[in-house]
Amino acid sequence: MKKIIYGILILIVIIGGIFLMFNKGDNKTENEVEIKYVSMDDIIQIMNENTNYIILDVRTIEEYNEGHIPNAICIPNESIGSDIIEKLPNKEQLILIYCRSGNRSKQAAEKLKKLGYTNLIEFGGIIDWKGEIVK
Repeated sequence: MKKIIYGILILIVIIGGIFLMFNKGDNKTENEVEIKYVSMDDIIQIMNENTNYIILDVRTIEEYNEGHIPNAICIPNESIGSDIIEKLPNKEQLILIYCRSGNRSKQAAEKLKKLGYTNLIEFGGIIDWKGEIVK
């Protein structure tokens, strides 16, 4: 009986090792993806150091039209759901997310994470933005 139990335990360890061996790599699951939260000073530095990023404004279209960060695209937080987002085709691209004060951008970042986006930085609200505003 003990030999059978030991045999089963050894088999479980071997199968577990094989499973781990084939499932390691750079593919991050939703739970492994980290959303970075940075300050306005940090986001300016990130924008200066990178070129291939999307600035995502998650406020309403009306708020966006009243004034937004240059080159930002608008996808309202309320419209982010379970569907593929045509304006964000590359789930690995750096996406810099903001709203008015920081609440909706946090919500949107979490939704995007659940949709499989892996390179998300949330930097709060436009009310703290010190740069140019496009109207």
